Amino acid sequence: MSDSSSAEKIGPDDIGGHDVIVVKFGGSVLENDRSIDRAANLIRETVDRGLGVVVVVSAMKGVTDQLIALSKKVNPKMDPVLMDELLSTGEKTSARLMVAALASHHVDAVIVDPDTQYWPIVTDDRHLDANPLMEVSRKRVEERLTPLLDAGKVPVVCGFLGKTEGGKTTTMGRGGSDTTAVLLGNCLGAKEVVLIKDVEGIYSSDPDKVSNPKFVEMLHGEEAEMLAAGGAKFLHLKALKYQGSGNRIRVTSLEKLNAGTIIKGDLSEMSLEIFPQGVSMITVVGLDSRKLELVPYLTKAARDYGGSLLALSLESTSAIFYVAGGRNVLEGVHQALVRESAGKAVSSFDDLSMITVKGMSLETETGIVQRVTQPLARSSINLYGIVTILSSIRVFVSSSQAEAALELIRDALMVSDRP
Repeated sequence: MSDSSSAEKIGPDDIGGHDVIVVKFGGSVLENDRSIDRAANLIRETVDRGLGVVVVVSAMKGVTDQLIALSKKVNPKMDPVLMDELLSTGEKTSARLMVAALASHHVDAVIVDPDTQYWPIVTDDRHLDANPLMEVSRKRVEERLTPLLDAGKVPVVCGFLGKTEGGKTTTMGRGGSDTTAVLLGNCLGAKEVVLIKDVEGIYSSDPDKVSNPKFVEMLHGEEAEMLAAGGAKFLHLKALKYQGSGNRIRVTSLEKLNAGTIIKGDLSEMSLEIFPQGVSMITVVGLDSRKLELVPYLTKAARDYGGSLLALSLESTSAIFYVAGGRNVLEGVHQALVRESAGKAVSSFDDLSMITVKGMSLETETGIVQRVTQPLARSSINLYGIVTILSSIRVFVSSSQAEAALELIRDALMVSDRP
């Protein structure tokens, strides 16, 4: 990856009088009085540089775990509404300590928790794993937080928490403070959302699990989402759903505010498109499960004949390659199959099209695959393949039916604008 750090830094030369950043401190950072003081000093320095700042705080290190463990001893079946009230005390405590620390640094800070008049984040009533109601929250951010910033104050917001329209406190799942910060950054049109962790950024893999991990300077939103969904702990997966297109997230540490890893907000609302080239479906049967390492030889053969691999479906004894472009791709794959004894036979089905459905956190939409495929089945449009990867669904249909399939999917998903 190219070095984009110099262009991505927030420094005095690119700060405007009305620029806002959201800075979130994770629980692993808020460990004791010294770390809270360091965090407050960082905020004071940021304010002194002319930025408007919103602070989001998690519960101090270990507090949420202690509350959960204690609740299980007291009552293993504690009511979720009561449990949310209990868990909220961790973040409320952190907010008060942070405001006190900021006061000692001569920063005019204001507590923002669900019990105050400034609270902006409204959620559904799914206690212990609530989801923000974006447009309602956006309006309340404008009405309640923006005036505080305009008055030169620093709102200190409890992360992880929400409030139903009926007034009940909710929590947004472990790691939900990331969601709070990203949502607020979106609503405020913030210059950047800075997530302060106990590491300086994101690595090529977990440093506790692999040797010699490489530091990653930049990720696109889709890449970050896939890593988070796959178990990486640098960011709460739900948070990326609220990162607006063009918004920027920085994952860094207390020591390196202007460094870290940048996550570009390139995930858009739901969109549909037909891949501009024709697609061939290459089917290989009789694969030896002990020789699956030979599959790359088959994909290389497709590329050597000018094909571009769009998707691959692999089982223990068969594989289907969806290949765009190229000439005589079947010939190339067949030659590789025979030469390497990679399988028994290969066939090709041509004149297909690929329709792609993409959108932020598409995988969280209940029944989304059925909404895509059922209209096609009712209209007797055959599916030659379907591939789902997080926020992307790809379906393969006959090219002669592609436009009709696109419109059926568009109507089913209520996507009004063409990409």
